[in-house]
Amino acid sequence: MTRLILWRHGQTSWNAGGRVQGQIDTPLSETGLAQAAATAPRLAALEPAVLVSSDLRRASTTMDALAALVDVPVTHDPRLRERSFGEWEGLTHPEISATWPEAFERWRRGEPVDDADVEEVDALSKRMTEALQEIVSAAPDGSTIVVATHGAAARHGTCALLGWPHALASTLGALHNCHSTDLRFDATRGWQLAGHNLP
Repeated sequence: MTRLILWRHGQTSWNAGGRVQGQIDTPLSETGLAQAAATAPRLAALEPAVLVSSDLRRASTTMDALAALVDVPVTHDPRLRERSFGEWEGLTHPEISATWPEAFERWRRGEPVDDADVEEVDALSKRMTEALQEIVSAAPDGSTIVVATHGAAARHGTCALLGWPHALASTLGALHNCHSTDLRFDATRGWQLAGHNLP
């Protein structure tokens, strides 16, 4: 059974400060580097055959911690980037709420947001699904694949692979920094969720 691990990057100073990052290329903080180093041995023990990362630094640096422990090259795919939050990127939640109160509340409820150039969930799900399916198709059958990505990208990618409607994405819960979602592919049953928010 093929195993797909979606691994969220370690903490950044923007995470700690409550700023929306989106596709701004922020680096890991010292805490984030420590989180990646602490989590990498558990993932290395799964003997991954394929390592793929978002091309944003916070994800690729997180993946570097795992790559240092296994003899597997890392490839990068920009489709694994975080959701683009348009004009919200770099702002705190109170700052967003002050300017876009209705859109902010829709976002908090997991509803569509069509303001401030925020990427549509359909577009996010489509690019994540395309990337993940290509990665899995190219991997050896029954192998373990680790993908370093981002919170919203991982959540919506998971829902899309499982065939869940977008409205259920918010019930899955956000991934903590350096936590992961464990998905398995069965030839008969398709994709199955084996674990979420795993440390």
